[in-house]
Amino acid sequence: MVKMICAMAVLVSLSWVGGLAGAVVHAASPKDGEVALPADYANWPKFLSGVQREDTKQVRELYVNPGVAKACPAGAFPHGTRLVMELYKAKTEGETVVKGTDGKLIKGDLAKIFVMEKNEGWGQDVPDNLKNGSWVFGAYGPDGKALAEDFTKCRACHAPLAQKDFVHRMDEFCALSQKVH
Repeated sequence: MVKMICAMAVLVSLSWVGGLAGAVVHAASPKDGEVALPADYANWPKFLSGVQREDTKQVRELYVNPGVAKACPAGAFPHGTRLVMELYKAKTEGETVVKGTDGKLIKGDLAKIFVMEKNEGWGQDVPDNLKNGSWVFGAYGPDGKALAEDFTKCRACHAPLAQKDFVHRMDEFCALSQKVH
């Protein structure tokens, strides 16, 4: 009888510890708006530079955490990938965007910073039509403070890109990274 009571106590303890482990795993899966802005991202390799968006009057600078460029031949970014996009307002004169002698938009003030981060099991707490694999999104102001954004817009824009791991311009990035590596 004592052995049976001890065995039951061990089973109860193991299930309790398993429950804690499950809670820790769950707590470690951030939701949109909870991914951190990496303090050193400006020192990372550029994903793409000077992306021209005349339609939105923006110039974009995109960064990728070191070592990720090697993921391109596999067609998907590995877990642990972080992408950071700086959105700059294009300089304007009235409603007209100003272009340099090279015909490109001139970068103005930093408006926002967006982060995409990918990890195992992340991004599953959203409706199926808004799932972007294992990616989670974050938004920050120029001062680095978190912004309250409607991340369904981010997810809806990236959702059609399942064949490109939900990342815009992945082909362009991979072509450039192949030349470098």
